Amino acid sequence: MTRVAILWHMHQPFYEDLVTGEHVLPWVRLHALKDYYGMAAILREFPDVKMTFNLVPSLLVQLEAFAENRARDRYLDLSLKPAANLDDQDIEFILENFFHAQRQRMIDVYPRYAELMARRGGSLPTSGDRRTAAARFTRDDLRDLQVWHKLVWIDPFYLERDARIQGLLAKGRDFTEEDKAVLRTVELELLNKVIPEYREAAGRGQIELSASPFYHPILPLLCDTDIYRRTHPDSRMPRRRFVHPEDAVEQLERAASSHERLFGQRPVGLWPSEGSVSDAIVPLVAAAGFTWMATDELILARTLNATFSRDARGHVDHPERLYTAYAVRAGGASVACAFRDHVLSDLIGFSYAGWDADAAADDFVGRLVEAGRRFRERTGGGDALIPIILDGENAWEYFEGGGRPFLRALYGRLSNHAELRTVTMADACRKPARELPGIFPGSWIDANFYIWIGHADDRKAWSQLADARQALESATADTQALSGAREEILIAEGSDWFWWYGDDHSSAHDAEFDDLFRRHVRNAYRLMQKPVPDELFVSNISSAAAPEAQTYPTALLSPTVDGDETSYFEWLGAGSLEIRETAGAMHRSDRRVPLLTLVQFGFDRERLFVRVDAVRPMVDLLADGHEITLKFLQPEGVRFSVCQRLGRLIGRFWDRQSSSTAIVGSAPWAERGPSHAVVAAGTVLELSLPTRELRVGAGESLAFFVAVYDEGVETERHPEHRPIELTVPDALFEARNWRA
Repeated sequence: MTRVAILWHMHQPFYEDLVTGEHVLPWVRLHALKDYYGMAAILREFPDVKMTFNLVPSLLVQLEAFAENRARDRYLDLSLKPAANLDDQDIEFILENFFHAQRQRMIDVYPRYAELMARRGGSLPTSGDRRTAAARFTRDDLRDLQVWHKLVWIDPFYLERDARIQGLLAKGRDFTEEDKAVLRTVELELLNKVIPEYREAAGRGQIELSASPFYHPILPLLCDTDIYRRTHPDSRMPRRRFVHPEDAVEQLERAASSHERLFGQRPVGLWPSEGSVSDAIVPLVAAAGFTWMATDELILARTLNATFSRDARGHVDHPERLYTAYAVRAGGASVACAFRDHVLSDLIGFSYAGWDADAAADDFVGRLVEAGRRFRERTGGGDALIPIILDGENAWEYFEGGGRPFLRALYGRLSNHAELRTVTMADACRKPARELPGIFPGSWIDANFYIWIGHADDRKAWSQLADARQALESATADTQALSGAREEILIAEGSDWFWWYGDDHSSAHDAEFDDLFRRHVRNAYRLMQKPVPDELFVSNISSAAAPEAQTYPTALLSPTVDGDETSYFEWLGAGSLEIRETAGAMHRSDRRVPLLTLVQFGFDRERLFVRVDAVRPMVDLLADGHEITLKFLQPEGVRFSVCQRLGRLIGRFWDRQSSSTAIVGSAPWAERGPSHAVVAAGTVLELSLPTRELRVGAGESLAFFVAVYDEGVETERHPEHRPIELTVPDALFEARNWRA
């Protein structure tokens, strides 16, 4: 009898900013509505089918918070806000973000939702386009969009059988605020069903619940980032080696404890994040109480120094090697390990979505049967173990009926099949038939770690993480603050941030992932009461474009530095940055509107000129105790600040002290004085800074942020993710920018 071990991996990274309480992206909540409950509930129809669900703790704790109505995200807030009360910022955000759903299966099949998308337009690259589109939407249109944005994510069980949801589907348009309240009731109902459904399925012995490290980090890289050199010996590496196996231990122990709290027992199985394994993790996994783990077939091939070749139908030539459990011995410990069939798993994840459900199920079951028969022929009658391991949520957006027709067809064929028997991974790995004296280090992708550390953007993030982890070792803040800082670092160790860096993968939310990673690391420094490195305010995405609202200087300037707009022409030809409220910020009643509205900048042959406009006269803001600071990334280690003391305007250069010259306990920045700078504040703030004092010359680069401080605390920074970047004019500047 061929044993089929299906493992569905359910995972979301930790989206919450622990400081603000904001969940930056809505995917925990939306996938809970559509996938997490139904994937377990459907098994009630097939009591003879057994399988494993891998539930990542970072997903579960967020799911708990949403179910208890403790968690919020801007998408949720704006779906509930009365349509009549939506402001321009709200509408722009809704039109940009409330169509994030698979087009063919989740939008086009619903006429009203498709109509609304057509009214908005397929893509909105600029805020100007969004404002134009907003004029085409009535309040009734916006209310309908609020409903459809969530309705299409509701579980197929509810779409088919729940009278409340069927009523909304039948209505289709002209929804009311009461309809939105009904939908919210169903949403909370579904959210509260997820964890109990898995608990009940495990209780009746139909499923096994396995885990991943708590915040889904790549364990081998936590133990030692130099493990990457095993496959890429000549690769560049982060500026500081990350070697913290104790963090890997904590991620494992917390995962096991979390499952015990939620499901009544510690898990015995582990899907190491991204199937990432190495010899170093084996004793850690065993010590945490896990008896089995799983990874990809290519890891086994590299471990055996073999190749799993396949015929034209995708059948493995040497199934006796792949379709069995192994005992991996390393570091004085042993853990059973199964290796997923990559081809069969990917058929579900990437191929069958466009097939008829019955045809796909017949094809898949036929392949399983043939694989089992080949195994028996090669082993003289042995029983094959075929591990099928894949993501349990994202594929279903591309299947008809959210994947339910396919799953019903598949599970129905697997129930009481004459040659196939479904088993949990624990059953499959209980008695490993073979032994491995170690395991090749890598992940399920290409049996290496390139995705997470191979690109320059990845290495920059690892460098920032390693620096913060090192800073934690010497931090002297109180115990509670240090505990919070450690939590932020553990979150930042998650694999997802690094997944989206580099040119390997991209999504509509790359900027949010990048921002959230850096936000967690910044939070750690603040809790440690250490200065936040300036680079953590700059996007790690090397391909990120300049801010949309920024323009560049086109002429040399000669403004009168007097704090007022002396002439319309004095800043003509300057570059500019228009400052707007950040669209991705949490939608809260206490959100802060930026004080600054515009920054203009340019040069003459010897000076950098900067003008700053605000919501009220700059002289008043400075009199209220605010300080304006230019924070330079190029050249490094220079700042210029403007404040008012005893009615006197003060502008000063500051230089960062090097670690070799700084006195222990001294401030990290040393005042240099005004050094021939000129400042003036009236309705606007105007600055004239000699380029020689910035230590740059013609043709060299300048990069800076404009920050606002209030009582020593930075409250604003513009631009948000990338600095204003300029080149000091050379002799050809005017010729290049000449216009007839």
